Amino acid sequence: MRILTLITARGGSKRLPGKNICPLGGKPLIVWSINVAKDIAEIVDILVSTDDPKIYEIAKNAGAMVPWLRPPELATDTASSVDVCLHALQWYEKENGRIDGLMLLQPTSPFRSRDTVLRGIELFRKQKNRPVVGVSTAKSHPMWCFKIENGIMSQFIKGEGLRMQSQDLPSAYTINGAFYLISPEKLRKQRKFYTENAVPLIITSPEESIDIDTEWDWKLAEATIKL
Repeated sequence: MRILTLITARGGSKRLPGKNICPLGGKPLIVWSINVAKDIAEIVDILVSTDDPKIYEIAKNAGAMVPWLRPPELATDTASSVDVCLHALQWYEKENGRIDGLMLLQPTSPFRSRDTVLRGIELFRKQKNRPVVGVSTAKSHPMWCFKIENGIMSQFIKGEGLRMQSQDLPSAYTINGAFYLISPEKLRKQRKFYTENAVPLIITSPEESIDIDTEWDWKLAEATIKL
């Protein structure tokens, strides 16, 4: 099986400027995701797609393949992650031949483990190349959530959920952003990583589910390292 690991890292970040190369635990954030994919038999290359020369140099020095800087039209706030992935996929298969799977590792999930990556690959193999998506238990159960319309609260999901104790609620999961693996054919056809027949890669450790988007997330990540 030939799997290409893709790490997408844009230079611009409004909430946390330069977060992808900010040091976390003594190494730039993006290096965490590069390192976890190294020396896995099924992974043929670790490709970083970026528009930023600083990220380019750091990723290259960390051992990733960084063949170019991303085109400007794919480096805007409105550019879709799927278009970025398809651009990298098209280039890679043209230069290096067909692959069986594209694994997207977002640099904002630094604590995903090697074991999680290996489990995801094995799920992809066993489920005959169905998309695999990393998920975690929902922090707030949807049956206990509300919407507010015209200043009035109402249940987000109608039913008896508010009467139920937490242990009696059905399990609910959210996509945590730590792991995506899909065949090139499905990505090109459906233009999304999550599909109706996606296989969940359930990640139970809280630290692996940390997705750094805000300053508070960064503080949480730093505190996690000190534990």
